[in-house]
Amino acid sequence: MSATASFRIHEVPDDLLAAIDYCYDQGWTDGLPVVPPVVERVKAMLAADGRPPDTVIARHPATGLDLSLHAAAVNAVMAGCLPEYFPVVVAAFEAMDRPDFNFRGSTASTGGSAPLVIVSGPYADEIGMNADVNLFGPGNRANGTIGRATRLILRNVFQMLPGISDKSTQGNPGKYSFCIAERARGNPWPLLCEAQGYPKGTSSVTVYAGGGFCNVENHGGNTPEQILGSVADAMANYGCITLGQAVVILAPEHMQIVAGAGWTREQTQAYLFTRAKRPVEGMKSVGKYRDREYDTQHGAGAHPLAEKGFMHRGLGPDDILITMGGGDAGGHSCFIPSWSRGRGSIMQHSAIRAPKLR
Repeated sequence: MSATASFRIHEVPDDLLAAIDYCYDQGWTDGLPVVPPVVERVKAMLAADGRPPDTVIARHPATGLDLSLHAAAVNAVMAGCLPEYFPVVVAAFEAMDRPDFNFRGSTASTGGSAPLVIVSGPYADEIGMNADVNLFGPGNRANGTIGRATRLILRNVFQMLPGISDKSTQGNPGKYSFCIAERARGNPWPLLCEAQGYPKGTSSVTVYAGGGFCNVENHGGNTPEQILGSVADAMANYGCITLGQAVVILAPEHMQIVAGAGWTREQTQAYLFTRAKRPVEGMKSVGKYRDREYDTQHGAGAHPLAEKGFMHRGLGPDDILITMGGGDAGGHSCFIPSWSRGRGSIMQHSAIRAPKLR
C-alpha cells in the first residue's frame, strides 16, 4: 500500500465477498466495506493522471512515508472513486504536502481534525459533484468517495491509524469523508479558484484541517448585519475560539441577503473578523488566553489583537474563507473551526490537472 510496496499484487479468490473480507483482514478499511482494488481499475485510475505510477505526490513528515500515484490510485479505487475523480484526489494531496498545512499535527493530534476538501470551478460540475441540497450529507458519489479516498490514504499509506498514530480524542464524522463543491449557480461572488488567481477555466482544490461542523441557523434575519452577526457569534464561542483560520459556507438564502445589499467577499470577511471576538478577561476566565502560545509561534510580545481587551478569531480578515453552498431553501449556513489551538495548520490550495472527459 505504501510507495515502497506500490506494485505488489495480492492473490485472492475470485469471489467478490471474499475479496472484500480480505481487505478487512489486511486492515485497509475505514470500518466500511471497500471496493477490491483489482489491477484493471487501478490502471484506469492512473490513466486519469498520466504521470509514471511511482511519482511521489506527498510525504508524511512524521512517518517518513511517501504517497505515490500508484498508492493513491489503489486507495481511490477502494473508496469507490471513478477515474475522473482522481485528479481531485491528487490535487488535494499536492496541496496538503506543503509545510504550512502540517500533515504531522493535523493527522495525529488529539484535536481530531478532518481534511476538508473544497472543489471550486467547472471541473466540479463536469464530474457531477454536489454543491447544492444536502451539501455536507450523503448521496453523491463524487463528494463521498473523494473525501473517503483522502481518509483511506491517510490510513493506509501514511499509517495514521486510530488509537495508534491518530490520537484524536473524539474525532468527528468528517473523518469518514469531508468533501464539497463550491456552488457556482447563482453565486454573486468570484469563485474561489478565481479569487486564488488561477487562469480562467482552471479549477482548484482547497484543503483545510477542519474541526467539527457547526450549523448556524437564522431564519429571521433580513440584513447582512443580522445574518453575519449569527455567524460571528458561532465563530467566537468560547468552546472553539482560537487564533486559527475559519471556513464559512453561506446558504443561498443568507448569501442573497448579504450580497443583495452589495456586500463583497472582502467586506464580509472584514465584518466577521471584527465581530468574531471575546474579551480577554472572558478568555482568561475559561483558561484560553495564551500570550505564551502566540509568542512561541510569532515571536516575543503580547498578542497584538488583545491590545484593546479583545481576542479575535484568526489574525485578520484573510483568515476567513467564505463562499456559498447548499440548497435554495433554508436559513442554515455553517462555520467549520480550525483544528489546532493556535495556527498549527494553514489552508492550502492547488490547481486540478483535469483530463478531457468524454
